[in-house]
Amino acid sequence: MAGALFERLFGVKKPVIAMVHFPPLPGTPQFDAGGGVNRILDSIRRDLGALQGAGVDAVMFGNEGDRPYQLRVDVGCTATMAFAIGCAKEELRVPYGVDVLWDPHSTLALAMATGARFCREIFTGVYASDMGLWNTDPGDTLRYRRLLGADSVALFYNICAEFAAPVSPRPLGLVARSAVFSSLADAICVSGPLTGESASLEAFRTVREAVPDTPILANTGVREDTAREILPLVDGVIVGTSLKRGGVTWNPVDPDRARRFMEVVRSIR
Repeated sequence: MAGALFERLFGVKKPVIAMVHFPPLPGTPQFDAGGGVNRILDSIRRDLGALQGAGVDAVMFGNEGDRPYQLRVDVGCTATMAFAIGCAKEELRVPYGVDVLWDPHSTLALAMATGARFCREIFTGVYASDMGLWNTDPGDTLRYRRLLGADSVALFYNICAEFAAPVSPRPLGLVARSAVFSSLADAICVSGPLTGESASLEAFRTVREAVPDTPILANTGVREDTAREILPLVDGVIVGTSLKRGGVTWNPVDPDRARRFMEVVRSIR
């Protein structure tokens, strides 16, 4: 059953995984050197409190503020994220995951260091992207997971790379089947072209038909007004932008937006 993994991880059917977006980290172009690490801690604690207060089922920490993104992330960014998550752990009341854009090794290392139960990344494929030619190596990544002793960390494969297009396009359903069969994905994430933009309903249906026994997540663009259409087609959602003030990715979480979103989700479940 596709939802069994999610029920074990999150204790609920069709979980809402809400993003805790980090502000720009040390060494990145928009880092606030004046505010320093304390500003980063204040930001993630504020958003974590708002999300948990709204009743989300899980959170995922991500370095969304580190534009322009890199395919190999400096160790300082990963170390700062680990420190900040460690500082916030006593406040965590829900399962949590991590994502270091766009670096699978750093993502796995962060998951292992912080005790995260899952992580999300682009683990497979070759893309022409805003970051240049984007190549992946799932064989190397899963061997690294074994080296770290992180086999219990569930891997959520984003098969629709944002800010990018595949070098050799294949039908979406085939990509999903291949990610599960060949690359051992624990779950499949279906994304729109950019942060905050949804995939089509047809994309969710196509992936569901292709991998009926693997959990599917709507990875971007789910909003209060679209949740009733999308949630019946998937096993869970990852949501960030639509819970922010004004629906702007870089703003703080809006507690009222988050609460309303969860009310809609509970009515569907």
